[in-house]
Amino acid sequence: MADDVVTMDKIVSLCKRRGFILPSSEIYGGIGSSYDYGHYGVLLKNNVKGQWWRSLLQERDDVVALDSAIIQHPRTWEASGHIGGFTDPLVDCRTCKLRFRADKLEDAHCGKKPSLRPGEGPDCDLTEARNFNLMFQTTVGPVQEEGSVVFLRPETAQGIFLNFKQYLQFSRKKPPFGIAQVGKSFRNEITPGNFIFRMREFEQMEMEFFVPPAEADKWYEFWKQARFDWYVKLGIREDHLRLRAHDADELSHYSTGTSDVEYLYPIGWQELEGIANRGNFDLTQHAEYSRQNLEYVDTASGDRYLPYVIEPAAGADRATLAFLCDAYDEDQIEGETRTVLRLHPQLAPVKAAVLPLVKKDGQPEVAREILALLRERMQVEYDEGGAIGRRYRRQDEIGTPWSITVDHQTLEDRTVTVRDRDSLTQDRVAIDALADELERRLRAPWRSPKLS
Repeated sequence: MADDVVTMDKIVSLCKRRGFILPSSEIYGGIGSSYDYGHYGVLLKNNVKGQWWRSLLQERDDVVALDSAIIQHPRTWEASGHIGGFTDPLVDCRTCKLRFRADKLEDAHCGKKPSLRPGEGPDCDLTEARNFNLMFQTTVGPVQEEGSVVFLRPETAQGIFLNFKQYLQFSRKKPPFGIAQVGKSFRNEITPGNFIFRMREFEQMEMEFFVPPAEADKWYEFWKQARFDWYVKLGIREDHLRLRAHDADELSHYSTGTSDVEYLYPIGWQELEGIANRGNFDLTQHAEYSRQNLEYVDTASGDRYLPYVIEPAAGADRATLAFLCDAYDEDQIEGETRTVLRLHPQLAPVKAAVLPLVKKDGQPEVAREILALLRERMQVEYDEGGAIGRRYRRQDEIGTPWSITVDHQTLEDRTVTVRDRDSLTQDRVAIDALADELERRLRAPWRSPKLS
């Protein structure tokens, strides 16, 4: 990380300053580890999710989409093991009243002496560890009574398994095939933190890929590499990514193999996405608890089996944070430090900004004409306030790849200046050819300038 200028403090500051990500409920003092996505954050995160959907649905013919309910039948979580086993060990400090994960004390800080770990201070008085279920509990109906207790889903995967039988009937798919969805999940984390890296409310991008048992190992290897390559294709520097296989003592009880795509965040190597061979555990459990036959029957051969499942599970928030961290850069222009987000153009919240050089002489009118021309084909914005240099810097900070300047020459020959965010080159382009030129640049292969 010696050559990287990014820090988590800089990312947090930029996100708040430019309206990417904001502390939730800030006018009331905020709420811990809860954030709202502002305008540019919504655009960026939607682009991340859009590229995920594109890689699975548009570029493949063996994956279908789902959007399942957040509140599901309580038996779902009994079958999946979440009610009995979805816990973290919790300890309380009777002195400072803080709570800590018992298995992560080496990463925590004493409430009274932050330089010490919980239990190291002379006044620390920790309770015995006890298991704490991470699911948020609520009730359905107007009266809180027995039988009305439900849970906010802690993962999106179970909604896919609940719909597996129906998808066999109407989707005209047979193993190997996948069901993918993006949606909110909720975990009552004891120690959330590090900005949007770990929150109690977060968004997942998950796919369950159902395969014949004999093909599970092959598809597990395929999806490990495919998911790693997806991040590289969208501009993450490969030396900031790694695939790490779980040790035997890390594996979930249902998993025969799990690997994490890890990214080198400013806080160190952390999980970005997990790829797991879940076997047929989930379908077996739901078949037992629901008393439904979830077997796949091959009509050609007569074979019957519960498919194995390969699960690539990514966090939309963690991916967004990784793209922000990897894109953050600083350089010097005319003696001033420029902050710039070198985002892949496909991910950039705004593709082009239209900037009249001055607010007179008909330039704003032509700029508005260009804005209307471009916004039919891409996300663009208009800015006429302040010196042109300051407007360039603002667009650099939100990651806009190209700034289009309308100037005096535009009024003479109907050309504009297209400024490139990364190279700072400026080209004259005819207004009539502008949309096609920008789309050509959007489709062109892209490599992070930070690799140069």
